[in-house]
Amino acid sequence: MKLSSKLPLWSVASPVIAWLLLAASFIGAGDALGVLFTALLVAGLFAGVLAAVFHAEVVAHRVGEPYGTLVLAVAVTAIEVALIVSLMISGGEETAGLARDTVFAAVMIILNGMVGLCLLAGGGRHGEQTFGLYGVSAALATLAAISVLTLVLPNYTTTAQGPVYSDSQLAFIAIVSLVLYSTFVLVQTVRHRDYFLPAVAASDEEVHAAPPSARMAAVSAALLLACLASVVLLAKSLSPTLEAVVNALGAPKAVVGIIIAAVVLLPESIAAYQAARANRLQTSLNLALGSALASIGLTIPAVAIVSLMTGWTLSLGIDVKSTVLLLLSLVVATLSLGTGRTTVMQGTVHLVIFAVYLFTTIVP
Repeated sequence: MKLSSKLPLWSVASPVIAWLLLAASFIGAGDALGVLFTALLVAGLFAGVLAAVFHAEVVAHRVGEPYGTLVLAVAVTAIEVALIVSLMISGGEETAGLARDTVFAAVMIILNGMVGLCLLAGGGRHGEQTFGLYGVSAALATLAAISVLTLVLPNYTTTAQGPVYSDSQLAFIAIVSLVLYSTFVLVQTVRHRDYFLPAVAASDEEVHAAPPSARMAAVSAALLLACLASVVLLAKSLSPTLEAVVNALGAPKAVVGIIIAAVVLLPESIAAYQAARANRLQTSLNLALGSALASIGLTIPAVAIVSLMTGWTLSLGIDVKSTVLLLLSLVVATLSLGTGRTTVMQGTVHLVIFAVYLFTTIVP
């Protein structure tokens, strides 16, 4: 992506239009315009996604790697956490499994869908791609530990019955999740930053191009937050319509959560895909695995605090089918990303597992 000295008009107008559409929805424009307004909301959502990807690239180019990939991952996750917490507070105990469903969907989308697509796209264009093995191994080890501790272990503890933790266990797991994620960020950005840096080719114009000015990067950072917030809120506004369509088709309610999670993760997915196509697989994997770690490492502590403060039961344990798919995904990711080299074969395997996940969600 070549940057000019000024931000394109569309990248500034997109979040403004998205927020105007949100304001119109709050005053009841949807009732007057019906399907037309729904189409406008969808268009505004995707415009916000594309603008978010652009502004994330601007900020990333200014701050450099691996901080650039961390910016987008944490920004999306922070807004996602805020959305989940607000839905929990407004929905009460009926939303006991909301965090679990959202986090599991995000992990499966990232670990299989996003990673698989990036490996397939990059391998198809460049044959074989390489990346730093140490950084990816650290990310996978952290992701495996947090995923199993938060989504699988609750099914087997005995202090509290069912797929839940007792209050003391929940508080302990929340602290453990924060410790693991914080340590990973420290390793990624300070102690072993070189593990996550991509190899720079002499002909890589994007890396060697002059970075944007501090003022331009600051404006892009503000617009990035505006874009991400509009994407999440537009997805929330469209969720009743989406749920009605899913119910009309007779599909399980879990499909709604998958679609919303996919929409929220679109900015990261597009950025990771573009990096893989540009033969920057290290950046692509930093984005994908960093997003998964941020999603589970920040969401679980946040919802645990809400659960402990309100006294609501928080259901975290996933069912047996989901456990099998999660463990399979972690094992395959460890094997496919365990050599520092990838081809279209690894991408195909991940995408097949993702297809199985989607199919068994619709046809359990």
